[in-house]
Amino acid sequence: MVNMSRRQFFKVTGATLAGSSMVMLGAAPSPAMAEVRQYKLLRMTETRNTCPYCSVACGVLLYARGDGAMNAHQSVFHIEGDADHPVNRGTLCPKGAGLVDFIKSPNRLKFPEYRAPGSDKWERISWDEAFKRIARHMKDDRDANFETVNENGQVVNRWLTTGMLAASASSNEVGYVTHKVIRSTGMLGFDNQARV
Repeated sequence: MVNMSRRQFFKVTGATLAGSSMVMLGAAPSPAMAEVRQYKLLRMTETRNTCPYCSVACGVLLYARGDGAMNAHQSVFHIEGDADHPVNRGTLCPKGAGLVDFIKSPNRLKFPEYRAPGSDKWERISWDEAFKRIARHMKDDRDANFETVNENGQVVNRWLTTGMLAASASSNEVGYVTHKVIRSTGMLGFDNQARV
């Protein structure tokens, strides 16, 4: 048996009476209708990528709108962390979470540009032309400055006038391959952007 005071009894019975009276007068909540909402990313194209900002190399999922029709251009509208990625497991820092602004920025450079010596204007060039110019400058510099022996007559096979800075968002495998390719040219000035 519950030991209850007279005051406690009136509080309980009064609250019960008031609640039941409200229900009888039509103040009861209406029945909730269960409805499944359509998932907002259901018809989107999902692409896995790597965040370009720092050396952590977090995995991101890019969601683009567009059905692939002839005149329809896909547009990235949502970016989130990749929960299956071993580095970040779905989390992103504030910069990574704001990647949509990076993609949609009107100031984002989308094409290679070239400024001639003495000019104050940048000219848009093709990717083929950009790669050919870079390759030509590297070859000319290497041919002019490659050292086979040092001042003591020791074989060194080095190229000291050009350096390479690898991308910070590259994986270890890509960094390893980049290192092997650059070292095979004789270039000694090599570093990774992650340390800068």
